[in-house]
Amino acid sequence: MTRGSRLDRLLPKPLSHVAVAEVVELPPVRRRRRRVVAATAVTGAGLLGASLSTPPGSREFYLSTAAVAGVWTAGGLASGPLHLGWIESRDSTLRRPLVTPVATGAAAFGLFYGAALVAQRVPVLGDAVARVLRFADEGDDRLVLATTLANGIGEEVFFRGALYASLGRRHPVATSTAVYTLATATTRNPALVLAASAMGTLFGLQRRASGGLQAPVITHAVWSALMLRFLPPLFRRRATTRLGPGR
Repeated sequence: MTRGSRLDRLLPKPLSHVAVAEVVELPPVRRRRRRVVAATAVTGAGLLGASLSTPPGSREFYLSTAAVAGVWTAGGLASGPLHLGWIESRDSTLRRPLVTPVATGAAAFGLFYGAALVAQRVPVLGDAVARVLRFADEGDDRLVLATTLANGIGEEVFFRGALYASLGRRHPVATSTAVYTLATATTRNPALVLAASAMGTLFGLQRRASGGLQAPVITHAVWSALMLRFLPPLFRRRATTRLGPGR
């Protein structure tokens, strides 16, 4: 076997791959999971909308975003058993997701960075992105990063964990993405809604391909960290000139 063919066999299966189905849950377990999911979705969406209505860098902002992360995480864990999943190579070898989701998160950031360059030329989207990035510009870097990562992990525990598991075979990728997008719509920010739709689809496909949470969690964390590091400088001038300092 040539070196190229060996490498090809070690590559992960594509996102279109469907992991082996998880153990079918008993009806009482499924009903309990759905009740917890419904309550968490309503509560989390409401808090998410409120969190971005607080002043950037304020105590209220950090407390509210921490509360949102706590609701997503607690609701997801309370709903029932969740699974980390596996990356299956083309030679059927199984391994915990690590390298592949890191690379996926970096690639997703590259695409979003390109999209951000385009968004700068679209007033509605450019202003929407600038409004979100003001929370990074005017806040404590460490606290913003911590709350962003906590929310990213919490969202995956809930949306690609509890919610996805509660759907069974009812189009889980499309449905979980739709609910994720609707929850983000409470922020009334079109840029965030578009990002949730695109990334929610990617995270859902990762969940389906790996059968668990680890891949979307890592991808979400890498993507979020890179967005926080490199996107604010692109929109700093727009936020100052169009929105005005201190607004």
